[in-house]
Amino acid sequence: MARDTVKIDIAGETLEVSSPGKVMFPARGWTKLEVIQHFVTCADGALAGVFGRPTLLKRWPRGVGQPPFFQKRAPKSAGERVTVSFPSGRTAEYFVPRTPYDVAWMAQLNCVDLNPWPTRVEHLENSDELRIDLDPTPEASWDDVRQTALLVGEVLSEHGYRGFPKTSGSKGMHIYVRIEPRYDFLDVRRAALALGREVERRRPELVTTAWWKADRHGVFVDYNQNSRDHTVASAYSVRPTGWVSAPVEWSEILDVELNDFPMDRFAERYGKVGDLMEAIDELHFPLEPLLELAERDAAGELAGDPWPTNFGKPRGRRSWWPVAEGGDD
Repeated sequence: MARDTVKIDIAGETLEVSSPGKVMFPARGWTKLEVIQHFVTCADGALAGVFGRPTLLKRWPRGVGQPPFFQKRAPKSAGERVTVSFPSGRTAEYFVPRTPYDVAWMAQLNCVDLNPWPTRVEHLENSDELRIDLDPTPEASWDDVRQTALLVGEVLSEHGYRGFPKTSGSKGMHIYVRIEPRYDFLDVRRAALALGREVERRRPELVTTAWWKADRHGVFVDYNQNSRDHTVASAYSVRPTGWVSAPVEWSEILDVELNDFPMDRFAERYGKVGDLMEAIDELHFPLEPLLELAERDAAGELAGDPWPTNFGKPRGRRSWWPVAEGGDD
């Protein structure tokens, strides 16, 4: 039986799409080909979020209705790869996207959300991306998230930074700041924690940086996303909800709703506003203003950076998802 494939052109390169009619979003009926077409539509923006970054392949071979697996060892059909090491001493070859074709190729491997490191291959141990992840607790509302995002923007601006907000595509929001690639992961995490604590000081009833889930309320500023080898779904990723992780203007935040950006209608949005994160690589900020906040905290009642007792300070995360080492289908 002939294999079910179609060929599509992407910036002058031809991608062979296997099983184009595979349903990736059962509740919505969206197919693998439609996911790939989404990434082709916003290829420049999607590529900017992963360009030159080790990228974890989070694959959904049976669609988003079934668990994914994380593939740390890029398959042989991958283009550029980079060897990275983990606290366990193990190594893996991560995929490094460089072209629009690479973005669509990941979707061909059933990746609907893209998960890059906050570093580029040129400086693997020095992050160039401060990631502020606003994660609502179960009792928090979407409006709480929006209010927290605006407060984060206010604190960033006061300290000389420009942040780029986007919806997470799930329940929260992300705010990215491009930083100079001369800080290690621990410093970036400290800076994110200091930022979160400053936001918390201003609205303690709304915002938390509490380490233990049982102690949290409102919106958690998840500074841990800046730890080594953590990944966050990048801009224009499609989440299992069917919503796109969409960059937004600061002026839009109070009007944005969780379900404003479904994949099947996102092409219209992108055609209208383009890539709202396009300017992020024009700006590279020093971390010193936030590290000074961290020093102030350390000199006061908030000494030290919280780490769980069973989690050594320099270690990376432990994934709870299954991990595979190969396969191209």
